[in-house]
Amino acid sequence: MNSTNQTREYHKVLTIAGSDSGGGAGIQADLKTFAAIGCYGMSVITALTAQNTQGVKAIHALPPSLAIEQMAAVFTDIGTDAVKIAMLYSAELIEAIAETLNKYRARNSVLDPVMVAQSGDKLLQDDAIQAIKDHLMPVADVVTPNLPEAEVLLGQKIESFEDMQRAARSLAHFGSRSVLIKGGHREESKSTDLLYLTEEDRFVRLEADRIPTANNHGTGCTLSSAIAAYMSRGSHIEEATGQAKTFIHKAITAGAAYKIGHGHGPVHHFFEFWE
Repeated sequence: MNSTNQTREYHKVLTIAGSDSGGGAGIQADLKTFAAIGCYGMSVITALTAQNTQGVKAIHALPPSLAIEQMAAVFTDIGTDAVKIAMLYSAELIEAIAETLNKYRARNSVLDPVMVAQSGDKLLQDDAIQAIKDHLMPVADVVTPNLPEAEVLLGQKIESFEDMQRAARSLAHFGSRSVLIKGGHREESKSTDLLYLTEEDRFVRLEADRIPTANNHGTGCTLSSAIAAYMSRGSHIEEATGQAKTFIHKAITAGAAYKIGHGHGPVHHFFEFWE
């Protein structure tokens, strides 16, 4: 407890994403991640979903004007040290979000180009894919597609680790400072991700043992949120990505012991605080 009269500052992180009524992904996973890493979390809700561990039952996209009002409320009063961007359902919303991020000169932006839920349910309109490349990737410090998302963004298959390297370079051409391609969909004993640092033209390989569990709902949300959280606390991109990789590995490991719902359960964000 702070026994002095000294004013303290929070590490402030904003998530711009959809709501997950089941609590495993989306805004809910992001806010849990921020709190677990010691950050003050804020949210801009772009869509409401009815979902659980078995899938997405319904999606209600909110009007872009409401998202912009939420962003303005945060930026003009509280401010941010980092921003995580995820489920943006339409091209119109994507363009509005990018314009507003530029307006308020948002820094430490992490883009998770969410397209499909863990259950396979589609979370993005077709015309939004080009909008992500044209408007959001140029304002992002880190872009974190998994292999299927990277394939959609580039229109090509990615099978080998060399394919991942070529894909990361190609994705960086859209303007982001770095690209993290998540390799969890590859069938290997290790979960290998690849970070490409654009300005340095350098690759960083991130490996962790694969954990046999069905409780992997929200892993992508959690990883990208963790990167933003660590960046808000002062870590540079490479350091924050490594820290986030460790965090998600521990969260998956801890969550594997739990049974919740009848499908893909969540990870355990608060593994450091309770079992």
